[in-house]
Amino acid sequence: MTQPNKPLLLAIDQGTTSSRAILFNTQGEIEAVRQQELTLSYPQSGWVEQDPEALWQDTLQMCRDVLQATPTALQDTVAIGITNQRETTVVWDKQSGIPVYNAIVWQDRRTADVCEHLIAQGKEAEVSAKTGLLLDPYFSATKIAWILDNVEGARKRAEAGQLLFGTIDTFLLWRLTEGKVHATDATNASRTLLLNIATVDWDNELLALFNIPRSMLPEVRDNVSDFGIAAASLLGMDLPICAMIGDQQAALVGQACFKKGMIKSTYGTGCFMLMHTGTEQTVSNQRLLTTIGYRLNGETSYALEGSIFVAGAALQWLRDGLSLFEHASESEAMAKSLEGNDGVYFVPALTGLGAPYWQPDIRGAIMGLGRDTSSAHIARAALEAQAYQTRDLVAAMVADIDAMPAVIRADGGLVANAFVCQFLADILQTEIEVPAVTEATAWGAASLAGIGAGVFSGIEDIERVWQKQHDYMPVMAEGEADALYAGWQRAVKSLLSE
Repeated sequence: MTQPNKPLLLAIDQGTTSSRAILFNTQGEIEAVRQQELTLSYPQSGWVEQDPEALWQDTLQMCRDVLQATPTALQDTVAIGITNQRETTVVWDKQSGIPVYNAIVWQDRRTADVCEHLIAQGKEAEVSAKTGLLLDPYFSATKIAWILDNVEGARKRAEAGQLLFGTIDTFLLWRLTEGKVHATDATNASRTLLLNIATVDWDNELLALFNIPRSMLPEVRDNVSDFGIAAASLLGMDLPICAMIGDQQAALVGQACFKKGMIKSTYGTGCFMLMHTGTEQTVSNQRLLTTIGYRLNGETSYALEGSIFVAGAALQWLRDGLSLFEHASESEAMAKSLEGNDGVYFVPALTGLGAPYWQPDIRGAIMGLGRDTSSAHIARAALEAQAYQTRDLVAAMVADIDAMPAVIRADGGLVANAFVCQFLADILQTEIEVPAVTEATAWGAASLAGIGAGVFSGIEDIERVWQKQHDYMPVMAEGEADALYAGWQRAVKSLLSE
């Protein structure tokens, strides 16, 4: 094989609302990007699904397109890293590769009653001790069980070893390697409710609790590993797949949060804040999640995570559901057109409330409406909600570790919105850093693939690449920030008390 002139790294970033392929050079600079928006379906209230075949075809096409977009890409690309929406669940036939049901998306709440039943049986403490998670329909286990119990013949086929389960990383890997590799990584596995995060292995007691055959499950590997070869018949050349990692953990890596206490917060479809807690697990007393941050060379680094189900998705709803604007980017100017929020609050519980409330059945609400309320107020309230929800998470983390973060590294689509970033700094009374590589999730996967391909020697090289592009400092008085946040707390409380 000819040595590449300038090594390129291909990141597959398969998210909830889009499939993307991004080519990076070793400085974290984007050489080419291709993106396809995805369709979500809502068959019933609280149900959220995607077509796994469409996910695969769109991902494949984006990879092909991005490799064609750069003249030397096929020669210079040295490895693939995969990152993905995490808990979304696919079950497919081992022989044909055909999914037996749609992908059940992480936002889906159909198994809330199952989780409530297990909580009533006193199972949550046992599950949390092993997994670091809570009993919530957010995670994969109850989704798998639902498919087995509701698709005709599925359980019998699964028990006969004929069906495979995977989160989206696993499904894409299986397809890219033409069925040769059925594997996942430690971070995605840690979001299933089936992995013991201390042993980093599937747990037999949890498998029995959720009634899931072990034969369905993929092999769990480190984030940097030999995940097989993406076939030349698919991409035009054989490309080694050297890394896989869940999207939020990928952002932790892409933001170079390698030291204990460092925090990143990603604002995409949802908002997810992770704090690096070192090689020992930190158990939350505030209903945050303990999760695997990354696993390299057999050593696990852990994180505390706060999950907000609706961030950018609130803007999508205002655009598609209410036709409030044509492009989500218009929301910034609308918000800035007002001096303040005039008491209007939007609690975007469109798929329930995540951390620290964990109320799957709560519905969203817009409060404080008056005759003078305009579309700009609604748009501003949707943007402000991201800061209030983040403060909920920060307050929970501070209570767990007894320390206020000096800085938060923010990334994701919403950080292009200067109003959001400044309001975050104001409400949190904390410095917000936005990196030069705003595609932190994709870069995290690509940079780990770089380690696997030998173009990086280790995480120290990733740390050296990280650069700050914008810095937002609080300009709002602390008392004003507290008063605004108190209004948010009242709005949430009114929903919780219903």
